[in-house]
Amino acid sequence: MERRFFLKSLAAIGASGLVAAVESAEKNTDGTPLQFMPKTAPDPNPLQNELGKHPKCPYCGMSRHKFNHSRHLIVYDDQLVDGVCSIHCAAVSLSLNIDRGPKSIYAADFGSGAEIKPLVDVDKGVRYLVGSRLKGTMSRRSKMAFADAGKAKAAQLDKGGEAVGFEEALTAAYLDMAKDTRMIRQRRAERRARIQSRPQHQD
Repeated sequence: MERRFFLKSLAAIGASGLVAAVESAEKNTDGTPLQFMPKTAPDPNPLQNELGKHPKCPYCGMSRHKFNHSRHLIVYDDQLVDGVCSIHCAAVSLSLNIDRGPKSIYAADFGSGAEIKPLVDVDKGVRYLVGSRLKGTMSRRSKMAFADAGKAKAAQLDKGGEAVGFEEALTAAYLDMAKDTRMIRQRRAERRARIQSRPQHQD
């Protein structure tokens, strides 16, 4: 209960400007921010074929297969599931779905040697390496999860950063949100500009 209260409180702080929008959009099934809320049917087996069911992050559009090493899966208490690319977008999901309680939250185990990193319950002793030299996903300050505290420590010795629990990592994601959003917008604007500047081939 304390954990759920913490997450809802933190989401409220991170999305104070969204709460009124959520309330005003309740009657509008197509408007922001309801368009971002999970639209899939309740899923009693969220971990089964989760990459197939949630191939792209609904908030940034990035491939969860490509970024499987940082992906997260949030299972809400009504069995609606949000598959996202990173803890950055997990923070967005928790903000927009503030009236849903997170039943379970899973993170990819960066320390695994598997080609597709397995998901682990963040309540099962997961440690996040925050601010290391590992490349971040949707964030300048990286936040990667490790199921094995020993592997997190080894990565910390090699790459720096601070080893923290999920709640501290989520807090860091909210604190970084403004700068990260500006960074993402700038990068996408630059990408669009490069595409538009390419010579047009005529038939």
